[in-house]
Amino acid sequence: MLANVSVLQSKLKLIDNSKVFQGFVIFVIIVSALSIGAHTYHLPNWMEKGLLLLDIGITVFFAIEISIRFLAAENPKRFFSNGWNIFDTIIVIGSLIPAGGSAILLARLLRIFRVLRLVSMIPELRMLVNALFKAIPRMGYIALLMFVIFYIYGAIGSMLFADINDFLWGDVSVAMLTLFRVSTFESWTSVMYETMAVYPLSWLFYLSFIFLTAFVFLNMMVGAVLDVMTQETAAMRAEEETELTDTEKPASVADVAELKAQIEDLKSLLLQRAS
Repeated sequence: MLANVSVLQSKLKLIDNSKVFQGFVIFVIIVSALSIGAHTYHLPNWMEKGLLLLDIGITVFFAIEISIRFLAAENPKRFFSNGWNIFDTIIVIGSLIPAGGSAILLARLLRIFRVLRLVSMIPELRMLVNALFKAIPRMGYIALLMFVIFYIYGAIGSMLFADINDFLWGDVSVAMLTLFRVSTFESWTSVMYETMAVYPLSWLFYLSFIFLTAFVFLNMMVGAVLDVMTQETAAMRAEEETELTDTEKPASVADVAELKAQIEDLKSLLLQRAS
């Protein structure tokens, strides 16, 4: 019985690691995304029914696929130790909710999130998402520093320009919102020219703020993400090289000696039978 289970698990593991199977899963994910987008259009009744049948087939396929991956794992603890497996399992279980009744909105939202399974299937996308999550702590400190700069400039702008335009500079919170508009370059020159009519040198206020936020802090954000991405890429390459080394590991001296002894034993056995 245990031997049969082991054989079945090895076959499921072979299917799970198959490039053809993984490619077909990616194809089904793309078809699922297209079907979700098709639901947003006004379609004939027969096409709506066809999409409903397609959605049921996709849901069943994902349930079978996650079952294969779960059974192919050595044990449940190892399977759920991978965060991407937990994510895929939640999405698949959520997709099993019938798309009808009061839960129709929840069911549709969970089916939309099935598109994110494309990230878990492609290693390069997983690396990018992992790098983004690992860069969040660094980005958080940069965002905190940006908030301090926004607050300082917002307080200064509120004190100087509130009399010119109370709607844009009435208090520090509204002034920070105006500065966010300036940092996105959304018609910021009209805001600057309005204050320059009263304070001709107010352009220094805007240009220094834009230099800090749009150039310095933005590049710091990009640098933090790129640094983590570089580390993740190096780690992924090292893992691939380790797997390749393990699969193509050369025989040790002890292995060669054992093989020679087996050959000698085989030769002596053949000579005895020949005589």
